[in-house]
Amino acid sequence: MTRLSPRNALRCAAGLLAAAGLLAVVPLAGAAAPARADEPPVFTLGGPAETRLHPYRAGGGPKPSRLGITVTAPSGEEGTGFAGRFTLTFDLSGVAGVADVAFDGETSDDEASGGGAPRVGASVGGTSDGRASGGGAAPDCEVTGAKAVCVGTGVRPGTHPVAALVVTAAAGGERGDSGTITVTGEAEGAAFTPFTARVTVGGPDLVMEELPFRTELVPGDRQQAPITFANRGAGDAEGVLLTLRYTRGLDIPQRYSNCRYSEDDPGPSGVGRTTALCTVEGAFEAGEAYTLATPLTIEATERAYRDTFLYRIEEAGPPRPAPAAFERGDGAVLRAVPVTGPQNRAAGRTADPTPHDNQREADFRTENTADFAAYGDRVSGARGATVTADVGFRNVGPAWIGHLRSGEDVAVVDFTVPRGASVVAKPDRCRAVTAAGEYREDQRSPAPRYLCPTSPAVHDGEGLDLPFALRIEEVLIGAEGEVTVRAPSARNPALPFDPAPANNTARLVLNAGDDGDGGPSTPPTSDPGPDASPSGASATSAPDGGAAGASGGSDSGTGSGHGGGLASTGSDALTVAGAAAVALTAGLALVAAARRRTGRHS
Repeated sequence: MTRLSPRNALRCAAGLLAAAGLLAVVPLAGAAAPARADEPPVFTLGGPAETRLHPYRAGGGPKPSRLGITVTAPSGEEGTGFAGRFTLTFDLSGVAGVADVAFDGETSDDEASGGGAPRVGASVGGTSDGRASGGGAAPDCEVTGAKAVCVGTGVRPGTHPVAALVVTAAAGGERGDSGTITVTGEAEGAAFTPFTARVTVGGPDLVMEELPFRTELVPGDRQQAPITFANRGAGDAEGVLLTLRYTRGLDIPQRYSNCRYSEDDPGPSGVGRTTALCTVEGAFEAGEAYTLATPLTIEATERAYRDTFLYRIEEAGPPRPAPAAFERGDGAVLRAVPVTGPQNRAAGRTADPTPHDNQREADFRTENTADFAAYGDRVSGARGATVTADVGFRNVGPAWIGHLRSGEDVAVVDFTVPRGASVVAKPDRCRAVTAAGEYREDQRSPAPRYLCPTSPAVHDGEGLDLPFALRIEEVLIGAEGEVTVRAPSARNPALPFDPAPANNTARLVLNAGDDGDGGPSTPPTSDPGPDASPSGASATSAPDGGAAGASGGSDSGTGSGHGGGLASTGSDALTVAGAAAVALTAGLALVAAARRRTGRHS
């Protein structure tokens, strides 16, 4: 029994899962079925439904293709993974005489000396790292004839690679030969859905050519995208599927009638993309290169900043039902025509049929800005009352901001709690820190300060709305807290894209009084709408029976001390003035009482 190589397993896993855009467009076959609490978990084996092979070349040896097998376990509330031992069985008899199969990991003497790919039973490999083996211990594999058995431990929730096969066309085979590889699994206390992969010798190998885009732009810039691809395989392609995917700051004005378009749900990352799926009819011959009859136009819009454009080509395959989220374009038909001149047939038919050359991506940097404007609030309450304060920020635009490659947060809202109040409930994304902004292990008890990160993308017109529930511990007239939107690093807090740092800070004022100073602030917006303002602050009865105070209203403002932004100066003056008002009221009450007593005795 041979243990699998970690180095080759990680390399194979990277190749199988490379290009998130690819996985989004061509999902692996199979999906995990959720299990009820009283039923054993069901794991689904999957992978590419079909793998194409280069024909065996006499004297030149075969060119390998990789076939990755995955396991999907229920995630989220439906499942927590599996800690037991499992067994996978690979039935390779269906490809006898069609293809030679080896597990990635070790090479045979013949392969090491250039004599060709290892045959079934000559080499064993796969994964040796928990992340590449379903999340548990590394599986051990043993090959006997046309059968391979792998034993492993533990499956994590989600989809993970569990084995990698190296498949080559068998010597003496012919184009069009086809067969299947079937994978089954079993475990005590769990069930596996089997998977069958088809392997075919010959067929097209589509390769997308990289375009020389201008990547440093200004809003309004347009450039042509003469998308060009070649068929470097051993067979013709009957129709192709062109996939275009571009982020929020880019646009392709054309809407073709043989394309379906969708504005993707931004999801947790906040990155919204437009996807176009274009089915182009025709016979695309082996050895030929093709380009669009009319180049596409790529435009950097007024909200562009850091954007990406993905373009991918693949066989159209059988007709697919249109996803509900996609709408068909109403323009002309997108067509592809042969490339004339020396570019055609230049690459011949020597490229490996690997998926990574089916797509390209371009990154664009647009000279643009985004104004992040903080907003605070004004709330009132008696001692012991709990009030809700809505704070946060808005991206007034014009650009959207996204850290697509690094995945880092764009910004953080830094909230300092006003004196005389304590936080009894906070948004989930916020973490408690010390007054100096340092790490605080205790996240449950009230803290003097909170840091609330954004996602890796913040759209124009959007931001963060952060409701904090505050308990009034002591009534301090005009007590202030600070709300600042800044860069994630406290050492370099400036937002490099923001031309107006003055409105990055606003105030939260408690019990401001009735003189109208220090009014509440609402989210600034360049496009007023129903979600442009947070809910008004509120006060509720305290658990110990303390009276609830009146809640603050909502006026417009952008922070920085102008028009409801709650200016950051004068808090001591407000406190003194408030105390004087309280003393004056008490004095007048005493005078009135003395007069009543004098009247009774006269």
